[in-house]
Amino acid sequence: MSTVWSDVEKVLLRVSSPIQYVGGEVNMVRKDLDRAQLKVCIAFPDTYKIGMSNAGVQILYGVVNAHPEWAAERAFAPWLDMEAKMRERGIPLFTVESHTPVREFDLIGFSLQHEMCYTNVLNMIDLAGLPLHSAERKLSDPLIIAGGPCAFAGEPLADFVDLFVAGDGEELLPAICTALVRLRGECASRERLLLELVKQVPSCYAPSLYEYTYQADGTIASFRPRCADAPERIAKGSVASLETAYYPTKPILSYGETVMDRINLELMRGCPHICRFCESIAIKNKVRYRTVDTLVGYAEQAYRATGLDEIGLTSLSTGDYPDLPELMVRLTARFKAKKVGLSVPSLHVDEKIAHIPGMIATVRKSGLTFAPEAGSQWLRNVIRKHIHDEHLLNGVRIAYEHGWRQVKLYLMQGLPRETDRELEDGLRLVEKVSALGRAVMGQAGHVNVTLSPFVPKPMTPFQWDGMMTMERHHEIVRFMKARIRSPFLRYKFHNPDRAFVESVFSRGDRRVGRALLAAFKNGARFDEWDEHFRLDTWMKSFEQAGIDPEWYAYRGRGENEALPWDHMDFWRERHTLWRDREQAYALPRPEEEAAAAAAAAAAVAGGAAVAGAGAAAC
Repeated sequence: MSTVWSDVEKVLLRVSSPIQYVGGEVNMVRKDLDRAQLKVCIAFPDTYKIGMSNAGVQILYGVVNAHPEWAAERAFAPWLDMEAKMRERGIPLFTVESHTPVREFDLIGFSLQHEMCYTNVLNMIDLAGLPLHSAERKLSDPLIIAGGPCAFAGEPLADFVDLFVAGDGEELLPAICTALVRLRGECASRERLLLELVKQVPSCYAPSLYEYTYQADGTIASFRPRCADAPERIAKGSVASLETAYYPTKPILSYGETVMDRINLELMRGCPHICRFCESIAIKNKVRYRTVDTLVGYAEQAYRATGLDEIGLTSLSTGDYPDLPELMVRLTARFKAKKVGLSVPSLHVDEKIAHIPGMIATVRKSGLTFAPEAGSQWLRNVIRKHIHDEHLLNGVRIAYEHGWRQVKLYLMQGLPRETDRELEDGLRLVEKVSALGRAVMGQAGHVNVTLSPFVPKPMTPFQWDGMMTMERHHEIVRFMKARIRSPFLRYKFHNPDRAFVESVFSRGDRRVGRALLAAFKNGARFDEWDEHFRLDTWMKSFEQAGIDPEWYAYRGRGENEALPWDHMDFWRERHTLWRDREQAYALPRPEEEAAAAAAAAAAVAGGAAVAGAGAAAC
């Protein structure tokens, strides 16, 4: 195996944050690649400081390296200044551990956490010196696979990725590695290798083995396998027991800056709630827990291996972990003297929070986040977010009582059936959250509100809905800014231009890959970063590719329209999702319920009056 370290070393003092390219971190695994039976590159299409905060990177890295004959190394998207130096000097994309070119690995695995990382995926493939299109790669080239949330609806990347992995990577990646070791000497072509892999690992989808046809109006006409042996449906893979699943007890400890410099304890996987907007339910639907004993043991091992002073309790819905009070009490008892704090992500607020004020008191005061998603109770019912105003306000009151001076709220805008009335309700709710501070602390509480444009996601009841237009977004922003008076309230509006592009790729079919390629060639990089996203670049790219982005983003879909992810076998069938959507749209508004109740009462009263008059006549 070769190394490019001497070339990399020459440019380190000329780029920002050079430590991210050096390697040698605590708990890093370094194996002899020349002796390894299989070499895997764990590739994260964002910067080192983002990727090293991703729990999945640590898990997959550890799973592969746990095998005595396999070796895993990491690669991240180089920042723009480093990319420029690499292209100027002909330095290919390399791994952090040994600075080996990633094209010399057997398998390159990308983690797709969000749609706006897609240009970085193409950039990393190109920097590696590999053909961008999978059809142009040779059998000897590394296999490029992709997993993570976006792998379930990854058609925009279909021309560039060899294999999508649908499900939990702890079991699927080792299964792919095992099959690859066995098959690579038996298959005479790359297509045959992919076919055998999808047959042996049912949760894998090789897009090159399938083809689409389209109707005259642009909608999908058919999707079918090109090979007789390719499965028509792709089964999702799930770890049966989280209790016995791999956990990285010796996570890599970075020398450089990372976004979340902490020990991550995954309490549970899946979510007991079925919010209508949430794609994660379909991806991680089966709720699985780790026991308190196991979690405390993992925390102790990870602390001994890293010395980190924060433990993050993570899951889709941490507040629903059944033994959360016991876990936090035991972790506090073990780590308080070591000055190790606990942190929790956004909380699902319900009546249970009233019973755990002591638990809340143990969390660090950097900011407590609640995610009601919608400002009115009725709209939360529409999206099936079971949070009541009184529970949210009670949770905030408890937070103020235990030392918080500010809280964070996550809200969405542009939700199905939303009107200005719901926006008014949201403003009033935020004001109530702030005003609670006067009763508890003697001054209003500081409330940071993040407002995100709603992007309809695949595999949800709202997958048929179009997103709100840009004009509507600007109306909402003007509406809300005109009504914000308190200096204690701080609103952050997410970029609607980026949400627009995200929507195109979230529900896009294989054809939008042409626009992705054009955007990459036009210089799009790090589109998740505000300072680098450029809508004009994307609009130019859509035009060059002959793609109408509004057709993908704003258009509602019909009940029977074929969707680009219909071949994925996830939790709920599409007829169930459609029925769920109909229920959301049939939910009466409060004023409609009140009018119906008044009409019913009037009818009853009128009937009673008629009956009374008849009795008097008798």
